[in-house]
Amino acid sequence: MTATASEGDDRIIRESGIDARIALIVQPVLRGIGFRLVRVHLSGQNGLTLQILAEREDGTMTVEDCEEVSRAVSPALDVDDPIEKAYHLEVSSPGIDRPLVRKSDFTTWTGHLVKMETSMVVADRKRFKGKIAEAGEDDVLIERDKAAYGEEPTVRVPYDAIADVRLILTDDLIRDALSKDNRARKEAKKRRGEPDDDESGAEADGTEDHEQEL
Repeated sequence: MTATASEGDDRIIRESGIDARIALIVQPVLRGIGFRLVRVHLSGQNGLTLQILAEREDGTMTVEDCEEVSRAVSPALDVDDPIEKAYHLEVSSPGIDRPLVRKSDFTTWTGHLVKMETSMVVADRKRFKGKIAEAGEDDVLIERDKAAYGEEPTVRVPYDAIADVRLILTDDLIRDALSKDNRARKEAKKRRGEPDDDESGAEADGTEDHEQEL
């Protein structure tokens, strides 16, 4: 089972198994309160931990937003009860070294370094590290970080071949991410008619989270 059946899910990288079932439950709840799902993952660390990564359409996610999402998805999870055992719910922002799950993510972070795994062999490999050189309609062009002898300096990877991709933390990424976040927060305040106090509200690592036991 995958999360492809979820109406309005524009992600190109989705969950499978129990994670997909949970994603189908929480995604419409998130959309209803103005958020979008990034990723769901149930792990066995420290008992069972359900991590939900989410963000607003503008890419921001505050501690208050995490609390709002937690309050909204908890009743839906209680009703459908997809997890048989007790678990710990952790709602977080994607963070600076975030996973990329939508085509728009690749466009937004063009020029930055990523680590990518594919579900099939592409150009004789299934793992890549390099900069996003171009985000197309059907594929992404990766400029290899260190091309081996005989390899082309760039490789074009179809979106439907990507299993996992995450930004790699660099000084350029931190600077760009904080700049984008500050601009988005200021624009959001303007839309709400709130004064701009020049406070981003972001934590040092760019990650906001909220946890609760269920």
